[in-house]
Amino acid sequence: MNDIDSDASTRRLAVLIDADNAPASMARELFEEIARYGIASVKRIYGDWSSPLLAGWRAVLLHHALVPVQQFAYTKGKNATDMQLTIDAMDMLHEGHLHGFCLVSSDSDFTPLAQRLRSGGLLVYGFGRQQTPEAFRQACDRFITLENLGGSDAVDKPQTAADKESAPPTAPTPARKMDGATRTLLYKAIKDCAGEGEGWASMGAIATYIRQTNPGFDSRDYGYSKLSKMLRELRGVQFGTNQCRKIPYSNLMELLREAIDKFKADDGFADANHVGVFLKPRWNWESWGFESFDALLATVDGLQRLGERIRLSAPV
Repeated sequence: MNDIDSDASTRRLAVLIDADNAPASMARELFEEIARYGIASVKRIYGDWSSPLLAGWRAVLLHHALVPVQQFAYTKGKNATDMQLTIDAMDMLHEGHLHGFCLVSSDSDFTPLAQRLRSGGLLVYGFGRQQTPEAFRQACDRFITLENLGGSDAVDKPQTAADKESAPPTAPTPARKMDGATRTLLYKAIKDCAGEGEGWASMGAIATYIRQTNPGFDSRDYGYSKLSKMLRELRGVQFGTNQCRKIPYSNLMELLREAIDKFKADDGFADANHVGVFLKPRWNWESWGFESFDALLATVDGLQRLGERIRLSAPV
């Protein structure tokens, strides 16, 4: 009964938390995020509950209806928690009552588990800190960075009163800049999701494409609460209702050069009105969201304007 396309309102998820590698300070935000993807039918948290390091999690167990699973550290340097969590996950996989798993850990040791669960037809949502290794991020259907969920970013550990007084306040994690690789990913997503005809791509299709090609991508890493807000920072994109499309500037530039060459004077400038009349039936700027020819020209790189006359810089 592993229908991974089930609606989130009926999608049954198992939440398995590695207490040693997940902060209790973000428990509320964690479960609010999980609620976006389905119902947390199973909620288990693994660790050595005799350790004072898990005091933060002990304080929130009842509030979040978490079932603690005790795992003693039998051998120094060996993580029994990872083994028990993996065994339980495999048991639940074979029982066939779930649609997916939420693996909460920043430990790359869970990479093979995520891969195995996905190969069994189940969705895998990973949750971890920003330093979570790329292998685990990519092994999940979607990876969510805990720092993006808000709440305290402090590591849960026992502190004395002196420690608390002397500890500097935790600085918020700075947003990443949208680099060239990220812009390329977004443009490619729009292009590959565009439908036939007018070339519109739905926001839902773009989001799905990006999750499938880059599970660790999250617009909140870049300071945008939604992917649609991030897409609006791209140049050369037209937006409709829950959809967008790339504006074909390459075709526009060819026509502009043709028109300017046709009407230019000795100094290389051409009358903008003549160019607009030539261009309108061949490239209707209004259909691409521009209120006027002047509004279109304001977005063209390499365009020089002298009053009502225009010319293009020579291509580099």
